[in-house]
Amino acid sequence: CGKSTFMRMMVQLEKPTSGKIFFKEKDITKMKGEELRANRRNVQMVFQNPATSFNPKMKVRDIICEPLMNFGLIKKKEKDAIARKYLEMVELPGDFADRYPHNMSGGQRQRVALGRAIVRNAKVFLMDEPLSNLDAKLRNQMRAELIKLRQRIDTTFIYVTHDQTEAMTLGDRIVIMKDGIVQQVGTPQEVFDHPANIFVAGFIGMPQMNMFDAKLIEQSGKYSVELGGVSIILSEEKQAALAKNNVKSQEITLGIRPEHIALAEAGKDAITGKVDVSEMMGSAIHLHVNACGRDTIIIVQTMDLTGGEDLSIGSEISFAFGGNAVHVFNKESGENLEFI
Repeated sequence: CGKSTFMRMMVQLEKPTSGKIFFKEKDITKMKGEELRANRRNVQMVFQNPATSFNPKMKVRDIICEPLMNFGLIKKKEKDAIARKYLEMVELPGDFADRYPHNMSGGQRQRVALGRAIVRNAKVFLMDEPLSNLDAKLRNQMRAELIKLRQRIDTTFIYVTHDQTEAMTLGDRIVIMKDGIVQQVGTPQEVFDHPANIFVAGFIGMPQMNMFDAKLIEQSGKYSVELGGVSIILSEEKQAALAKNNVKSQEITLGIRPEHIALAEAGKDAITGKVDVSEMMGSAIHLHVNACGRDTIIIVQTMDLTGGEDLSIGSEISFAFGGNAVHVFNKESGENLEFI
């Protein structure tokens, strides 16, 4: 989608074919020579595979201090003390200063890469999927370390990732891209609660949002949706947004997140379906239900069960959801009708 290309343009490894990039109100796309070199001192990049940016013949102390040495900012005799300081900052013991890259695990090399990045006291850190090569356990651990590190050094991080968990947990603001086009910019909560289109709605959230073919009904300025023979009146907030955009009755794609669906008694206000798969996740059960011609995922908290529910494969269940939790998308463009 252009994430890494965008990152490389910010650090001036690529030139944009159009548009401009501003850093501290200066157009960096026009910078050349010493002005460009000076600007790069304020930006530090951490690559997906840190080993590719390490000289295998250099010890960790030299790797960490290399950005300072390149710009003549420290003396040789200061390297050991500086390296140990930044190793401690990324929670590695000081004796790692004497190691070579091949003597470290992937997670340790990644921590050294972070130490090398922050040693220069850059104004902006660019991180290009720095955790994607790590296993799941180490990735979770390093994600927590990054959060703590960012709080300690209190500067700007621009972090490229295809992992929505990393984006949601690390980011103050998220930019979601598709095919080189920005789809939405907002806080993690904003993009989760108010997705701009079907792509964002399907990308953010795990399991992903359920999508149904439904109908939006506008009658005397009031809005409801019809699905599976059930009519659901939308919340006042959604009513106001649709009215403001002068949205008319139409066929829509209706979105509802699995965690916003609740089991219900059979009746006119509930939708019925047959359980195809039941996944026990400990604190919750993920049900895959064939309903309204779609595979519908419902998350049921085990603490909410009374013991009398039959959730076995092949059983028929009923479920419902509120008008405050649905999302209405244009069937053709995929845009959220609340925000067009």
